[in-house]
Amino acid sequence: MSDDDYGAFLTGPRLRMSGAQTGPLQGLRCAVKDLIDIAGQPTGFGNPDWAASHPVPERNAPVIDRLLAAGASIEGKTVLDELAFSLEGRSFHYGAPRNARAPGRIVGGSSSGSAAAVAGGLVDFALGSDTGGSVRVPAALTGIFGIRPSHGRIPMAGMRPLAESFDTLGWFARDALLLARVGAVLLGPDAAGWHPRRLVIAEDAWAVADRALREALSPARKALESKLGAAETVTVGRLVRGDHADLIGWKDRFRALQGHEIWQTHGAWIEERNPRFGPEIAQRFAFAKSNSAEAAAEARVTRELFAAAIERLTADAVLVLPTAPVIAPRLDDTAEAFLAYRDRTLTLTCIAGLARVPQVTIPAGEVEGAPVGISLLARRGADLQLLALAAELSSKLAAA
Repeated sequence: MSDDDYGAFLTGPRLRMSGAQTGPLQGLRCAVKDLIDIAGQPTGFGNPDWAASHPVPERNAPVIDRLLAAGASIEGKTVLDELAFSLEGRSFHYGAPRNARAPGRIVGGSSSGSAAAVAGGLVDFALGSDTGGSVRVPAALTGIFGIRPSHGRIPMAGMRPLAESFDTLGWFARDALLLARVGAVLLGPDAAGWHPRRLVIAEDAWAVADRALREALSPARKALESKLGAAETVTVGRLVRGDHADLIGWKDRFRALQGHEIWQTHGAWIEERNPRFGPEIAQRFAFAKSNSAEAAAEARVTRELFAAAIERLTADAVLVLPTAPVIAPRLDDTAEAFLAYRDRTLTLTCIAGLARVPQVTIPAGEVEGAPVGISLLARRGADLQLLALAAELSSKLAAA
């Protein structure tokens, strides 16, 4: 095997940086999504025109310095979808990283190279970003662990934004204990105690997923019940009354607000530079441009109602849902199949994004030989406690 049989890393000489000789992550290898700044290295953001039109960073993103000080080494920058605006992991410019657990199927995006590097055993853990599912979904599709932290928990300094009120730094690992070890370095202590006494199943979220996937996740649900007692059910889309009272309505508001933020952030550069985008990415930016300020303002108001409802729900409960509704699509699936995959997946991933709460995805079975993942959501700010619960569930599943 070469040192990158999975197409995970950028081509060319591999960036390598040694960490401190001591520390909680000493000796561990980390890959870095190429939207995170490393001094003296271009931050390509998945698009050659972006790399050519932006200066080379003069300093590391603070998260890089924190990892190096904790003893981790940096073992290369990874491929991502253009400007992180995709859930597919198929780059028009740099190709599609390969899925070690499901050959012939996508890795998922936009943190595709980071997920592929961890799933393929090329590194111990990897950094990604998650705006609409870009860590959670690739983790589930490749059979590894991933976290989207509480929004704002880790400052995004030195990282390229997509939609700032949704952007988070996340990371991947092949075991839950390492996921938590990295969290202890990056997150700092939880601000307040969280003592979940209830297990709540997001009934409408489960209904979005394929039946075979729901059945594959049944043992994980039972393992959670052995820890927290019999599950309750809730219809998440109806936690707030109104004409948006279903998950499709919340997904549409997520897209309206996210799209508006994306165009506010990148529209001027796109119109000035006219960058070379792949066809699907170009269409997404056209959609982003089409979102009105009025639609975004309405979505912003209703988002706060939804976030408050999720905060009340998770005050003493764990919310559980499938991470993705389907197994990884095949690389040669039709454009229509990929559109359906994206639409259904955003219906699930928008929940944590709108509510700003942490979500951990755990590998929890297979369908047709492809991995599937189950997700746990906690109250905002309870990231470390959520990571500990994920490690406990993972241990129960391994022993079953």
